[in-house]
Amino acid sequence: MKLFTVLRYLWAFPNTAIGLLLLPPALVSGGTVKRIRGVLEISGRVPAWVLERIPFAGTPAALTLGHVVLGCSEEDLQRWRSHELIHVRQYERWGPFFIPAYVFSSLSARLKGKDGYLANRFEAEAFLRQRDVT
Repeated sequence: MKLFTVLRYLWAFPNTAIGLLLLPPALVSGGTVKRIRGVLEISGRVPAWVLERIPFAGTPAALTLGHVVLGCSEEDLQRWRSHELIHVRQYERWGPFFIPAYVFSSLSARLKGKDGYLANRFEAEAFLRQRDVT
């Protein structure tokens, strides 16, 4: 592994650690874990339960935490993979500041009367660039 790659993983690790907390309960409850492009994808009942409790306007099908992507199902992970990989790259750029920056972007959009998800700068970038990831 190249030094730059190691540094990207370390910079994003505080967020990755949050996602890794769901690995044991997901496995014990019959969930699945796959490593795709250096990212752990975790799906099953436990990730779905967590995603159902995230304060969005509806349940997200997938969510990225550093180098961990949680999904309600393997199908959801496959469908949203290119979008979530953009978020992985954003975590590599922003590191431990990603989650506060993401929340700030959503709150800022809402204060301007816009949708807190679609007008979030990180989501806008992911929707714009997801076609570039194959």
